[in-house]
Amino acid sequence: MRKIDLEAMGLRAVNELLQSQREYTNETAWEILNPRGSHAIAAGIDAPIEVTVNGSTGYYCAGMNKRATIKVNGRVGPGVAENMMSGTVYIEGDASQYAGATGHGGLLAIKGNAGSRCGISMKGIDIVVGGNVGHMSAFMGQAGTLVVCGDAGDALGDSLYEARLFVRGSVKSLGADCIEKEMEREHLLLLEDLLERANMHVSPDEFRRYGSERKLYNFDLDNAY
Repeated sequence: MRKIDLEAMGLRAVNELLQSQREYTNETAWEILNPRGSHAIAAGIDAPIEVTVNGSTGYYCAGMNKRATIKVNGRVGPGVAENMMSGTVYIEGDASQYAGATGHGGLLAIKGNAGSRCGISMKGIDIVVGGNVGHMSAFMGQAGTLVVCGDAGDALGDSLYEARLFVRGSVKSLGADCIEKEMEREHLLLLEDLLERANMHVSPDEFRRYGSERKLYNFDLDNAY
């Protein structure tokens, strides 16, 4: 494992080094030391490498990730894994607001809690949160899956499209066009797989499913007031 002292090397140089890695690199394991809340750490990686960040980070950590496995041993600021394409991002602590925003693919696993708008405008990413999520999570979620092992705040799934939502705890309120749906075997199997990959040790049977009622797909005069 190659160790990098971010404080000594500087953020730009660290990210340029990680972004320069290619598919057949021999340096597949990296460890970043002294992140000290810096922003945009390990952003824009496009290689099947493993990066461990030992400490907490600022906003947009692991943004635009593609193929890499990134683990943060600490907390993360707003927008972790924003616009993620593939790969896996593990957060050992809590995440601030809009975690996984606009993510197109891959898995984001947050061991702690996530703030407001978790999964906003998600487009295919799978997000598993071990704790609670804040208000308006999965707002305008288009595709992908949000799994919440704790509770969800106000307006869950507001203006939802086809993203799948699963909540183990309570939901303070549902957003516009979001309703509870029947849990079927295919959903239990999906949950089981995601929970296992995210290393969350809870039973799929304890969750409830939510999704779009599909009343906002077409214009309705009654919705204009």
